[in-house]
Amino acid sequence: MSQLAIDIGNSRTKVAIFDAHRLIKVDRLERLDTDSLLRYFDGHDIRQSIVSSVNDDIGFLEDILAKRTNYTRFSSQLKNSIDNRYETPDTLGLDRLAGMVAAKALYPGNSCLVIDAGSCITYDAIDHTGIYKGGNISPGLNMRFKAMHTFTGRLPLIKLTDFEGFEGCDTATSMLSGVVNGALAELKGFIETYRLHYPGLKIILCGGDANFFDTRLKSSIFAHTLKTEPDLVLIGLNEVIHQQ
Repeated sequence: MSQLAIDIGNSRTKVAIFDAHRLIKVDRLERLDTDSLLRYFDGHDIRQSIVSSVNDDIGFLEDILAKRTNYTRFSSQLKNSIDNRYETPDTLGLDRLAGMVAAKALYPGNSCLVIDAGSCITYDAIDHTGIYKGGNISPGLNMRFKAMHTFTGRLPLIKLTDFEGFEGCDTATSMLSGVVNGALAELKGFIETYRLHYPGLKIILCGGDANFFDTRLKSSIFAHTLKTEPDLVLIGLNEVIHQQ
């Protein structure tokens, strides 16, 4: 008996199959259509499913899942393991909430900082009892490049590439240095601040740019408390299934 977890984001969809709490398959898709969804039922005895979506137009997917499984649509109102004290819980990003549910399941009894490095970079911490009070949101790497190009007259639109120096030697590398080193300094600064407030803090990286930051943070003083978990949101969604 398996569970199907689906995370529909702004730019891509992630689909995972779990056997109880064990992740057995993950796909990253540009789009999830009816045929693609039905193929997940071939060879898997899927009894439960959950969807987290930034898009409300998913009725056709929900119809299939409701007919074939015990289906749950993830929301902030669902019972979960987090004591959510966010003042506007209905506005809290579902990926942020799912990430914290996963962090609590992976590191029970520990305070955790979840850094989701995607379109935006989000920072969310829970204490050792699972209390969540609030977090931080800043532009992601590609958003910073687009902003510099869009809101200036002459700066080009460049793509993220490896950059190891501390200063650029031309316009493109100066932009790279500013974005990469600026974001890295931001991460380190937030981590240091959170460590002062949350003793024994575990740091968990996820999101599309997680591996980019992982290699750079692993050489820092945070290496022994840092874990990269690209499927954190999916793990959290699966945990919510078991908490209903």
